Amino acid sequence: MNGIMERARTQSVFGRLSVTLLGMLMLACSHAAMAQVARKPSPYEYRQGASTQASQPASSAQAQAPNHLQQINNREDFMRLSRVYNVGTALEIPHLIFTIDRREPARTYYINTPRYELHEHFVRRAGLLPQMDKATLNAQYRDAQRRFLFGTVSWQRDLPGYTYEFWEGDQLTPALLQQTEQLLHASFHEAIRFKTNSTQHEQAARAAKLPFVTQEALLREQRFLPLNTGHAQGRLRIIRSVEQAADLSPQDIVVLDEVPISLPPVAGLVTQRPSTLLSHVNLLAKGWRIPNAYVRDAQAVLRQYNGQWVELDVTHNNYQVRPIARPARTPSSAAPTTVRNLPRPNMSVTALKPLAALRARDSRLCGVKAANLGTLKAALPPVARVPDGFCIPFSHYQAAMLRLQIPQRLAALQQRPGFATNAAVRREALTGLRSEISNATPDPALSQLLQAQWKTQLQGTGVFVRSSSNSEDLPGFSGAGLYTTVPNVTQGDALVRAVQAVWASVYNFEAYEARSAAGLGQDAVAMSVLVQLAAPSDSSGVMITRDPFDAGRRHITYISAKRGLGIRVVEGKRQAEQVMYSNWSKAVQVLSRSAEDTQLVVDANGGVREVPLSGSRQVLTDALIARLAAVGRSTKQALGGAEQDIEWAVVGNDIVILQSRPYVDGSSR
Repeated sequence: MNGIMERARTQSVFGRLSVTLLGMLMLACSHAAMAQVARKPSPYEYRQGASTQASQPASSAQAQAPNHLQQINNREDFMRLSRVYNVGTALEIPHLIFTIDRREPARTYYINTPRYELHEHFVRRAGLLPQMDKATLNAQYRDAQRRFLFGTVSWQRDLPGYTYEFWEGDQLTPALLQQTEQLLHASFHEAIRFKTNSTQHEQAARAAKLPFVTQEALLREQRFLPLNTGHAQGRLRIIRSVEQAADLSPQDIVVLDEVPISLPPVAGLVTQRPSTLLSHVNLLAKGWRIPNAYVRDAQAVLRQYNGQWVELDVTHNNYQVRPIARPARTPSSAAPTTVRNLPRPNMSVTALKPLAALRARDSRLCGVKAANLGTLKAALPPVARVPDGFCIPFSHYQAAMLRLQIPQRLAALQQRPGFATNAAVRREALTGLRSEISNATPDPALSQLLQAQWKTQLQGTGVFVRSSSNSEDLPGFSGAGLYTTVPNVTQGDALVRAVQAVWASVYNFEAYEARSAAGLGQDAVAMSVLVQLAAPSDSSGVMITRDPFDAGRRHITYISAKRGLGIRVVEGKRQAEQVMYSNWSKAVQVLSRSAEDTQLVVDANGGVREVPLSGSRQVLTDALIARLAAVGRSTKQALGGAEQDIEWAVVGNDIVILQSRPYVDGSSR
């Protein structure tokens, strides 16, 4: 296989909004999400259970401050009226809310924010509109002829500078923005810029010919982002790449330049380049429940700790590294506290199974991945479709492994000196075992059966050959990226070899290590194979059916996307387009645009190839984002209501679902 094929471990490559909800959301999102979207928490969401410890209590100066000011003359005025979140951390953000009363003469009220949590409280208590009913409040966010504008001013320490913003669902018009700009510039002591919170805000700002700051720009300036919270002890190691450190172990806290394509289990992970939240490695880190963070210039910042034993803490608003003495018992010598049983496969069925015939109950024949896709193939049309394909049941894997005496060979390898204690020894031994499986003479009967099914059901066209084992897509263990996918197979003999390559990937080093760390028995692993029509994707990516930064925001769909095939989205090597869509506000928030300058496409001669990209960095339109979010909700419902991690593609006007697994959130604090 070519280099791209070797790397393709799998192809898986924020209606109506009530007034109460408007009040809840107009101050933005919770402290957990703020780190990712550069926004402040909502006091309403605090009341629903989130911690308020991130917010600084009102000082004596603030307690004596007026209810409002109509002019901010200096920094002291701003801070007297502000609430400060994440005090003393990398994500500290002071802000105050403001109300513009557009009734002539228009007036601006900078509000004592610790005293009035919400704009509506101030408007009522100040007597501006004491009896404001629900419909009137709703209109202040929707009506172009509204009386009030409700916004926020924040100090952005990483720009640095002041910005003003509105709730992402606010239907701002160019005229409303121009009026806000004029009034704030006339009453605020320093330059202040408009910060957009949705693509609709960006469009209104462009039409008003106003400069603006995007969330994407703010995120680029942040020096720290928590990808998974947690605590770890381990030996800190600064390495150039995983490929150059074959001895990585569960006792290591790794500091890398960028997120790697694959990674064996480690104690913690820090990278110095931003990545996509849903890369395979970031998903694995959640499954392992290890701290994982982006820290700008991490290798220079943490160089003093290189080779030392440290504690790493990653929280929602900061990280900390502290040197410690080496623990007497280290992760590398500690066995898992529990041994988890894998689903027991049904080895009695040998018939190849079309996807259309599979349902969730068939996971013991063909694995959860294939069974879920069969369920979705029936449930999703017409909003989305699943490419046709068929499954090679577990029984064929078992027969091949018995014929090659793989169980006996593995048992012998496990007794080899150094195998249990030396990662390099395991890596070498597993490489040999994979080679024996991949290069074995194919079983003639299975070869004939495979090619006949491929030609009859799929017309002999290009297919992706993918894993569907009993050790992936499980609650608490996704197995993302552990096993091999062979993309765009176009020849019959290559199809048979691709199946063997997927079988052999049971013994991928990273897969073996991940199963060991999770307490999964190596001898209980079985591999079925999914042969599925190639989707010549115009764009592709991954989505989660809730806000991955805040479990309470289930009205949010998070989507990452790139052009072409989705392999690189899950590799995480270059940052994808990342957006959040709210089913409440119908707003699209852009966290990042794609950093790709090339895309992968299927090759007519088999495999995939890389082609250059030019033009706009935007991958998805707002309309397509809304469609994807609706498909995500349908997928979640079809699979029993659990939050889903979904791999998708767009082919022409069709949304195609390639995989859906339970979303694993391994944050531990």
